[in-house]
Amino acid sequence: MAASRWPGWNIVLPALAWMVALALLPWWLGLPLLFALVAVVLLLQHRLAGEHVALIRRGLRWGLPGVLFALQRVLGGDAFAWGAALLGALAGYTLLAGLEAWLDRAQRRDPIAMASAEWPELALAPIGPPAEIIELQLPAWQSADEGLIDPLAHHVEYRSGNFLFADGSGIDGVGPRAAFSPAGRWFVARMPNDRGIVLWDREGQHRHRLRGWQLCGWYREQPWLIRREGDMPLALPAVLGQDDED
Repeated sequence: MAASRWPGWNIVLPALAWMVALALLPWWLGLPLLFALVAVVLLLQHRLAGEHVALIRRGLRWGLPGVLFALQRVLGGDAFAWGAALLGALAGYTLLAGLEAWLDRAQRRDPIAMASAEWPELALAPIGPPAEIIELQLPAWQSADEGLIDPLAHHVEYRSGNFLFADGSGIDGVGPRAAFSPAGRWFVARMPNDRGIVLWDREGQHRHRLRGWQLCGWYREQPWLIRREGDMPLALPAVLGQDDED
């Protein structure tokens, strides 16, 4: 089995800074901050982008040791204080594991939950049909402020959150970042605050408004999507039916 990948320094350094900050703050300030993060992720999970949920979960994992260190410092730093901190760590991470299991409940019910596995693990699996090597072409995101270049040479305008095409069709409530598939069959626009994307099959005239999903790339002129960084990309047919569509 392939070894787990360590997170990059762009993730570890902010997490360490967060933990140190909570360790220096009084515990009665740090603990309410963690409770506030729990409340946000519980109450607003479906309105948060996937990367925002991942950021909050990482903040809880790294923030708990900082609060516990602040607690043992107030208790005097003796054996009793460290014992109380270790007991708090046991209880805290047990509750955190329950919270993360609840947040991931939809993936466990999903028949495609295996998508969270790493690519090397799937490639080395001894069972199943031979794997097809899929190389995704990264999306070329464009800004409406600079003008969009349509592979089909159609004129595209952006007005007040709406993309308007020369034939009268359009996509509303998105932007200003958008992209086309390599041959121009698909048009994709980001929802505000990266809450998801809107996919438009210009050939079949189908629109898909997918909350919580992000475009990972193109393969054979078809979109492949992910929920959060590190997930295995999924083809659009595997995603449809899980989210609201237009």
